[in-house]
Amino acid sequence: MPASRRAARLLVTPDQTLTRADRQFVDTLTTLSSEIRTAAQAVNEFNRILRERDAAAFDRWLATTQATAVRGFATGIINDVAAVRAALAQPWSNGPVEGQINRLKMLKQQMYGRAKFDLLRSRVLHAA
Repeated sequence: MPASRRAARLLVTPDQTLTRADRQFVDTLTTLSSEIRTAAQAVNEFNRILRERDAAAFDRWLATTQATAVRGFATGIINDVAAVRAALAQPWSNGPVEGQINRLKMLKQQMYGRAKFDLLRSRVLHAA
C-alpha cells in the first residue's frame, strides 16, 4: 500500500508509464471508489486541457467539476479564471523566469543567508 502522496501521484500518471503493480493498484482503487475515479478523471482532463491548450473544453471542465471532489481546486481556478484563459490562449510562458528565480533562491539558501550581496552576486555569475 503506497503512501497517500504516492497514491495521488499514481492516479494522475499516464497508464503507459505505470508498472504492472502500480497499474493494478490504480485499477483496484478506482474500482472501489467512484469518487476517486471521478476526481482522477477530472485532474487528468485538466492536464490534457493545459497540454493541448483546449479553451473550449476548459469551460465544460469547470462546469462538470463543481460536483466532484476537486471542486475546491476548480473554485480556486474560477477566482482567477482570466489568467487561466490567457494561459490557454497565449503562446508565452514564464517557466524560464521561474526557473532562474528558483536557481537564485537555491544559491542563497545554500549560503544559509549569511553571505552579503557581493558573494551572492559572484556565485550567481559564476554558476551561469
